[in-house]
Amino acid sequence: MAGLSSSLFVLSLLCVLPLYLCQQSYGGKLNPGYYAHSCPQAGEIVRSVVAQAVARETRMAASLMRLHFHDCFVQGCDGSLLLDSSGRIVSEKSSNPNSKSARGFEVVDRIKAQLEKQCPGTVSCADILTLAARDSSVLTGGPSWMVPLGRRDSRSASLSGSNNNIPAPNNTFQTILSKFNRQGLDVTDLVALSGSHTIGFSRCTSFRQRLYNQSGNGRPDMTLEQSFAANLRQRCPRSGGDQILSVLDKVSPAKFDNSYFKNLMENMGLLNSDQVLFSSNDKSRDLVKKYAEDQGEFFEQFAESMIKMGNISPLTGSSGEIRKNCRKINS
Repeated sequence: MAGLSSSLFVLSLLCVLPLYLCQQSYGGKLNPGYYAHSCPQAGEIVRSVVAQAVARETRMAASLMRLHFHDCFVQGCDGSLLLDSSGRIVSEKSSNPNSKSARGFEVVDRIKAQLEKQCPGTVSCADILTLAARDSSVLTGGPSWMVPLGRRDSRSASLSGSNNNIPAPNNTFQTILSKFNRQGLDVTDLVALSGSHTIGFSRCTSFRQRLYNQSGNGRPDMTLEQSFAANLRQRCPRSGGDQILSVLDKVSPAKFDNSYFKNLMENMGLLNSDQVLFSSNDKSRDLVKKYAEDQGEFFEQFAESMIKMGNISPLTGSSGEIRKNCRKINS
């Protein structure tokens, strides 16, 4: 696995990937070479710690990707999700999308501690999240990409933003798309980025409604394949067991591939927010079909959409700060 990570990183440096991933202009002041002189070891330090964490627990790759996503959808990609509650700060960790489910903070702490030893006060927590998401993709067999860097860390958090901006598992397709659109992302980004659910797990509380009471009439979601639903009911009871986990991709839950989209075509998406990509909109359905048929197309678009998401409202220049500890603002 380490060989795969190194090989794909070299490919990204040589710009064997599509040209758009190798262009120097990423919008704003972000640049893949931002730390080339101030902290040239930054990328390797992040990769090493993430690789160790994923080797201990494969699920951690999905958890780190999710942290990046949940960070960028609230105030932009500014590391606000990492802040603990303190003084005037009410942590985003206590929001509905994050409470009892957001994880991987200790991995970020380890990365930050090593970076502070090598390059004190240089690499932002926001950039750590962005690099860790890319490395998590590579370590599970997914695509690599050049990561634009130079984000700074916020000095605030937004609990209300976390509750309102992050799509929920039971949102309708239009609600999910609207939340993506508000971040400057389109339906192609929505479908491609949802493909990250090819790895990881979800809690019973996030899909119970589909099994027992989808529309408030005491009946299950009839778009859910019946044998798949029956198996899920054995794991997820009508009440209790909120934290019981089920894999998001029943075929290859530890491998980043395109089987997630094949599952959707068979009505075996775990979350309502997954299955509506195939059942509720013609354009998203066509994209699901395309990615199910061509993994290369999915990987290429996923990389492009991850770069686009990582560019949501970054703090640059003199805005924000470079935190010494990702969990609290500098005093």
